[in-house]
Formats: sequence, C-alpha cells, structure tokens
Amino acid sequence: MSDDVAEAGAEAPTNDGQRFDRLPETPADREVEGRASRAEVLDWWNERFGIDPDVFAEYSFWEKGAGKIWVFNGAATDPSEVEAIGMTFLRTRQEHWKPTGRAVSRFGRRATENVIELDPAQAARFAAGEDQDLPEWDGDWGYLIATHEVAGESVPIGVGLYLYDELRSVVPKGSRADLPVVE
Repeated sequence: MSDDVAEAGAEAPTNDGQRFDRLPETPADREVEGRASRAEVLDWWNERFGIDPDVFAEYSFWEKGAGKIWVFNGAATDPSEVEAIGMTFLRTRQEHWKPTGRAVSRFGRRATENVIELDPAQAARFAAGEDQDLPEWDGDWGYLIATHEVAGESVPIGVGLYLYDELRSVVPKGSRADLPVVE
C-alpha cells in the first residue's frame, strides 16, 4: 500500500452530533476541525462581556451537535452516553457566537461590557419577546446582556441582539413572560 493510500484511509476525527466531546484546551490541541477550544471560549466571554476567565476555572466545556457548547461545574470522565451535561452555554460554528439565555442568567451578573440596562417598560417588552427601538445605546452592536434593576440590583433577563438602533429580543418563546410594569 502506498503512503498516499494509507493517508487517505486515516480520516481526521469528526464531530459526532450524538456525543459529548470535551473542548480542547487550546486551538493547537484541536483535533476536530471547527471545534472551539476552551481558551477561545474564555477569551470570547472576556472580550465580549468582560467576564474574567477565572470565573470559569471550575467548569468544563463540552460540544454536542454542531457548535452547541455546554458548561459543566466540575469534570466528567466520559459523558458521551448521556443526553445532557450541565447547561447549554454558547452557540459556535456560525458567523457570530451567541450566548444562551441560561448562560447569561447564570454568569451575566459578572459582565462589565455590552450590558444594556432596561427601564421597567423596556424590560417588560423585552421579556415578552418584543423588539424595540433604542437609538440611545452607544455601545457595540451584536449580542448584548439585557438587565433590569430588581430590588436595587441589576439582574440579567436575557440575550438581546442590537442592530441598527434596535434591540431585538431573542428570548425563546417558551421562556417569554408577561411582566407587570412597576414604575
């Protein structure tokens, strides 16, 4: 058998959408083309939202499906046979990475960048899944963490997409809520 034939038969590892695979530590450790690394995930959260990578020191990251990243508090030796591990955290393998609402709910209080504070009426509209004009936002375009003050504390209420002076609510239909507006 020639070397060319032997090389053609040795396929690179591929993503199996039915199995959890741990993210490689760095891009240099990547075996599956297109898979994010732990370092890239931590860098993205730090650059986009100002969340220090140390916040995730005790967490492991896993991919199941094409770019569906899960976060798990601790380590698992081989979760490939389970249906879920931890919580969905981030969508990659698309033009713009998107944090999940659950991740924002859990870690969004640590964010120092790309956080938009909504007043009561805006927060109610956002939670109901409505888009709204907000030309006063002077921060970055893209995915934002929407927050609202509750009992004197800024609380994350979801992920928004800000484009062309409009905040688009990307709160999933099953998570939308009718909040009373209390001024």
